[in-house]
Amino acid sequence: MRPNETTIPLLPCVSAEETLDFFQSLGFEVTYRQHRPYLYLAFQWSGIHLHYGRAPKGLDPALEESGGCLVLVDDVAAYHAALVASVRAAKGRVPTRGLPRITRYRPGASRFTVMDPSGNSIMVIQRDEPEDLEYGGSPDLEGLARVLDGARIIRDFKLDDRMAWRFLKSGLRRHGDGAPPVERAMALAMLIELSVPLGEKERSAEWIGQLRGIGLTEAERARVEAELRNAGELRRWLSD
Repeated sequence: MRPNETTIPLLPCVSAEETLDFFQSLGFEVTYRQHRPYLYLAFQWSGIHLHYGRAPKGLDPALEESGGCLVLVDDVAAYHAALVASVRAAKGRVPTRGLPRITRYRPGASRFTVMDPSGNSIMVIQRDEPEDLEYGGSPDLEGLARVLDGARIIRDFKLDDRMAWRFLKSGLRRHGDGAPPVERAMALAMLIELSVPLGEKERSAEWIGQLRGIGLTEAERARVEAELRNAGELRRWLSD
């Protein structure tokens, strides 16, 4: 045998019309379309091939557990930018909530996810992404530093903003009083950034007030301001 295999995911499709509309808005080419005697759709964009068949009876897309695949790339930021530009040109906006949607991309992150109308996840991942991740925070860290690391992993790799938000709030309550000022400031900045996609504006104002009262060095302030810039960029992206 020669090692020249090609693997193409075959994903369940609840609505052919919605699936066709979404992937075409992303810039995918429809390479095959059949509705009878059975459903079969095929899409291609760059080197990515996605095929769809009829979903099993009772599949609930809202659970977002239908299926999915991984797409390994050399420059994840460029892929996100290209897909976002295409869907914004086609639809006038980027779908960021519900189904279908594209998850946000943070500068320096190594993955994002495209969720299709049927609840499948197409996860685009940087090839050199770290292999070993501790979702509860690195065991080499302690206290709030470990919480910050765990929340970062949950947010950027598990792509679960709500879980990261809860993890941070709990960690700040438990370890905030004894933590160095820069760690408290980073925790608050991360909560402010996470409050944007989660729609927690009231809590965000509270955390901004707390953040202003923390004394930081110039270097520490630069770290915190970088996190807050991400919040501003995300706010503008969501409003487009």
